[in-house]
Amino acid sequence: MEGNQKKLNVLFLCTGNSCRSQMAEGWARALLVDRVEAFSAGTRAQGLNPVAVKAMARLGVDISGHSSKSVAELELDRFDLVVTVCDNARDNCPTFPGRAKVIHHAFDDPPALAEGAGSDAEALGYYLRVCSEIRAWVADLPERNKIDPAVPRNLDPQVPPPSGR
Repeated sequence: MEGNQKKLNVLFLCTGNSCRSQMAEGWARALLVDRVEAFSAGTRAQGLNPVAVKAMARLGVDISGHSSKSVAELELDRFDLVVTVCDNARDNCPTFPGRAKVIHHAFDDPPALAEGAGSDAEALGYYLRVCSEIRAWVADLPERNKIDPAVPRNLDPQVPPPSGR
């Protein structure tokens, strides 16, 4: 990142902040460290999924130090971009003050996919597939969502000015 260029504050939001949003945060921290400050949360905290941790580790990213948190615990006005990664989070997404752009990209739910797995290895395969899909999507995130974090809040040309001005 060049000198004084501000990083994009990105929140990945899902229902329980146990799997998909954690994976997305991990990939953003690993792949976009110089461009993005990544966070994750859920509409409620459910605990970190150990198979998600294992899948990410298998692909070279350690998320074992992450913790599951509720979006209610965060300062909502700090985010430039909010990405809902499941339909439930999109449908229950809180309102974000300031200029946060909210986008939706649903990924399959690894625990649901793995329910019918015949073995631990087969279950892990579902997690690895979704993990890889999230990686590919996150890698292209800044180019896909042109947001300038240096533009002061409420002055971003993409956000209409508050009424009464």
